[in-house]
Amino acid sequence: MQHLEEQIAYLNRTVDELNDIVARQQTDIEQLKRRVGMLMEREANREAESTGAAVFGDERPPHY
Repeated sequence: MQHLEEQIAYLNRTVDELNDIVARQQTDIEQLKRRVGMLMEREANREAESTGAAVFGDERPPHY
């Protein structure tokens, strides 16, 4: 009986720790979503204000 009580206590502690981890991850995910949204908006504004010159991230600079 004592063995089962120890296992239950261990499992309860594990569940509490996992719950804390998931809650922190949810907070991090929400923060990252806001940041990505802000970056997308900033890039859209930058594209709208650009002079029309296309810049490609995978394009090599002319000195290569």
